[in-house]
Amino acid sequence: MCCHLLLQRTKRLILKTGTEWEVLLHMDEHTFARHFRVTRPQFEYLTMKLQEKGVGREHHQGLPPVPGTKKVLMLLWCMANQNSFREMSDKLDVSQSAAHQIIVDVLQILCTLGSNFVSWPNACEKATPALALQRLCGIPGVTGAIDGCHIRVQKLPVRGVDYMNRKSFFSVLLQGIVDDRGRFLDICAGPPGREHDARMLRASPFFEPWQEKMAAYSVLGDRAYIGRDFPFVVTPRRDNGALTCEEQLQNNKTSRGRVVVEQAFGRIKCMWRRLRDLQNTNIKTVVMMIMAACLLHNMTIADLCQLHPQGCPREDDDN
Repeated sequence: MCCHLLLQRTKRLILKTGTEWEVLLHMDEHTFARHFRVTRPQFEYLTMKLQEKGVGREHHQGLPPVPGTKKVLMLLWCMANQNSFREMSDKLDVSQSAAHQIIVDVLQILCTLGSNFVSWPNACEKATPALALQRLCGIPGVTGAIDGCHIRVQKLPVRGVDYMNRKSFFSVLLQGIVDDRGRFLDICAGPPGREHDARMLRASPFFEPWQEKMAAYSVLGDRAYIGRDFPFVVTPRRDNGALTCEEQLQNNKTSRGRVVVEQAFGRIKCMWRRLRDLQNTNIKTVVMMIMAACLLHNMTIADLCQLHPQGCPREDDDN
């Protein structure tokens, strides 16, 4: 009985650590970037763009509004870590329900800014990455690389079995086309994990206007796109054991060029760790988080991952 009362008293004495959340803004540059995955100027730019769209103006039930700056910190903390909303509630002095609602609200606004961060290049802008990729792999006229990536999720309540992929875990697909720097030029997220990459491409918004977008250029793809009637995707020849030396060389070139998209997926999961395992079972929120990670990836593309300056590894990534 005495032990029970002592535990109750101890529980009541636990204090939240986030009452002075402003101290997060006064971290040194290195610590701030390590925790929030953005530099100070990038944080200020993102905050400005979100505040222009109304972040920080609304409040509910007569409570004092949560400052826009705090909401942006919460979003970045959520995307950069795998902490629960309970932990975020303690760290930033908000209730769990408020933390969840703030993240969803800011995600919705951030996704409306997609064209500010992810955009298809015009004719002049395609030339530079095409030259860079030609130097990398020796194939002329390719302006990027395409691939699909599995984002691990919990079993969804609707059509949950459809999200079980060939590797026996539940996932949502992310299709990305990236340039020579690993910057996303086009993204599509949301199809169930069991769907084939080629089928996803055909159903994506990119496919119908591909001739207008690609013009005389192509993108590099893997074996998933072989024989699927995608004239704009340069794929390796299927290895049936009888490839000529020239065909093997071409396959090697394609593989060297495609490394940019593989590195982009590795980096996005390394920097924005929420994508390693999305616990949310609301498909709309899942898709918004994936899109937000891609937008943040492009915003920070010039900054190397501090843990892996030579490129984020994917050896242990079963996605």
